[in-house]
Amino acid sequence: MNVIKSILFWLFLGITCISLFPIALVIRIVTGPFDRRLRLLHRFTSFWASLYTWLNPFWGVSILHKTTVDPEQTYVIVSNHQSLVDIFAFFRTFVHFKWVSKSENFKFPFVGWNMRLNRYIEIKRGSNRSSAEMMKQCENTLRSGSSIFIFPEGTRSTTGMLGKFKMGAFELAKRTGLPILPMVVHGSSNALPKGGLILSGIHRIRIHIIDAITADEVNRLSADELCDLTRNRIETELALMQG
Repeated sequence: MNVIKSILFWLFLGITCISLFPIALVIRIVTGPFDRRLRLLHRFTSFWASLYTWLNPFWGVSILHKTTVDPEQTYVIVSNHQSLVDIFAFFRTFVHFKWVSKSENFKFPFVGWNMRLNRYIEIKRGSNRSSAEMMKQCENTLRSGSSIFIFPEGTRSTTGMLGKFKMGAFELAKRTGLPILPMVVHGSSNALPKGGLILSGIHRIRIHIIDAITADEVNRLSADELCDLTRNRIETELALMQG
């Protein structure tokens, strides 16, 4: 049964990618000249990605806004990372942002091409030069008015537990003086485990958007302190969700 539903899911994903990428391309061509931040294209991409949870009876996604997200505010968005499913789930927030993602993801046909259309930001793991370029692109993106979304753990957790945070997101917040918006995901770790392609079981995936770390706090605290504060807030919320 798990194999059959997995085949159906990946087949559906392939068909929709082939079908919807041309629409994304048209949106980029038509709206790009006047939609500087590509908000409409990202919104279409959010709809596209949301199909994989909306139409999947085995992955139920709920989103709790424990704080108000200002659609006109630019944020450094951070979250824990449990599974590939997180990507689909976070698009359900329909918050405008640019993903920071490993370079391998940009090589996938249709999906990777759409990531480039959206001007999502690429990083090559283990490359100091790529990390420096990523930081520069992120800073420019933030200053142009688009939020960025970073998983500060740098990879998916294999246990569902929160890993150590890298400093990039918090250094960007310090450079730009922008607030940090933490999000927390729970319930996705077993929906599609790291390294696996087989869907198993029924999973309730929850996303909580919690209180932002304000621009005043960003200006007052060091990058290390911001990292600790953000991680503590995510860890506390994750513990509540697990309870």
